[in-house]
Amino acid sequence: MSALGGTGGDLEGALENINVPSYVIDSTGVIRWTNPAAERVVGDVIGRQFTSVVEPHDIPRAREAFASKVVGNVKVTEGEVAIYDAEGQPMMVEICSVPLTENGKVVGVFGQVTQEGPPQTNAHPDLTPRQAEILRMLEHGRSTRQIADELHLSLETVRNHVRHLLRALGAHSRLEAVAMARQAHAVTA
Repeated sequence: MSALGGTGGDLEGALENINVPSYVIDSTGVIRWTNPAAERVVGDVIGRQFTSVVEPHDIPRAREAFASKVVGNVKVTEGEVAIYDAEGQPMMVEICSVPLTENGKVVGVFGQVTQEGPPQTNAHPDLTPRQAEILRMLEHGRSTRQIADELHLSLETVRNHVRHLLRALGAHSRLEAVAMARQAHAVTA
């Protein structure tokens, strides 16, 4: 018997009342449940494809993360995703999601938005969305290997993105690029 199953508690009721945006997506990608905290972030999206709230440049990565859980290859995914808020404005969120199973079969995905951020702004107009994402990951201290693993890219692809973003920023090192990005965030904040 699972630890939660033995409590006799109302898990769904608790999730409804928790102030952490939470959601359930079925195995076809349709949003089937959100709690009120999630509805405050993205609005009423029940019955829509989950990709309808994801910014276009993040849809391929979001689909890949979703599919990896539905086919059972991955137990948990965490990462930043650019979405649209309830007013249709872009924003960055950090999402943690896991597969939902019934009788050993994956029937959907449960997730929580663990951190909300301001609308995404690009630190430099010449950076592609992917380069800006990698720069944010560098700001958080991630290594090339960690970035490759998290974004499901090859090491060489990440290295190429880093080289191109250094060139676009006019930076000579990752450290200088991070310092420039932090300076840009401080100026715009």
